[in-house]
Amino acid sequence: MSKVIFVTGAGRGLGTDIVREALAAGHQVVATGRRPEEVEETLGGPQDNLLTVRLDVTSLEEAQAAAEAAVERFGRIDVLINNAGNFFAGYFEEVSPEHMRQQIETNLFGPMNVTRAVLPVMRAQRDGHVASISSLAGQVGTEFTAAYAASKFAVEGWMEALHQDIAPYNIRTTIVEPGYFRTELLVDASTTWPEPTIADYAERTTATVAAWKSINGQQPGDPVKLARALLTVVGQEQPPVRFVAGADAIEGVTAKARELLAQVEASRDLGGNLGHDDTNA
Repeated sequence: MSKVIFVTGAGRGLGTDIVREALAAGHQVVATGRRPEEVEETLGGPQDNLLTVRLDVTSLEEAQAAAEAAVERFGRIDVLINNAGNFFAGYFEEVSPEHMRQQIETNLFGPMNVTRAVLPVMRAQRDGHVASISSLAGQVGTEFTAAYAASKFAVEGWMEALHQDIAPYNIRTTIVEPGYFRTELLVDASTTWPEPTIADYAERTTATVAAWKSINGQQPGDPVKLARALLTVVGQEQPPVRFVAGADAIEGVTAKARELLAQVEASRDLGGNLGHDDTNA
């Protein structure tokens, strides 16, 4: 069945693939980005089922205007895919407070802004689906990703709580946790690379930046296949609350789940006996 699908960050990378696959499947698509003319050109020019709209996700006003334009054009919004994001790389001490805030502003408050603008439409419909692109980094914090992992862990917590808030209105949610895909996350337009500023980290920073740059274009995941899989998920009557995407992500999340269970068991004797002992009252 054809749906109206609203996609952020549609100008490049996974966002472009999602839009192309959605259009090919017969959906009506609202493709948003900071430069809508470039988004439209990237997607092959004007199309009957395509609306391109300017949207900087850090602006709630632009998010509201984009949602209004979507409803004016297509009458409803069935699916929101929060895809826009960026990556501030680096060891925590070398990520400036300003860059840390920018990371959270885009990757957390960005999807919050767009979701806040779209939810009134979905509630009025008593139907909808909000999917937010997280990452394996939203489950597993790793070296050199302090800012990015913080933003994605936050997205996961927000989406888990949001699921409870909006389920009574027949609005579904899905957290998408991709592993390494050949998107454009590691290109300079999406990634801010740190300069070595602390002697203790300098050698590691230089080597890690070079290593990360070297894997761009070599990641195992195919973003077109991810886009198709995501469209399958948002087409389901009862979609998963989490969609772990890619063999590497499945392996990583499985290992994290086992680690968490082991830590719970290790905490049981000390942490599980901290209640009031009324016998001493």
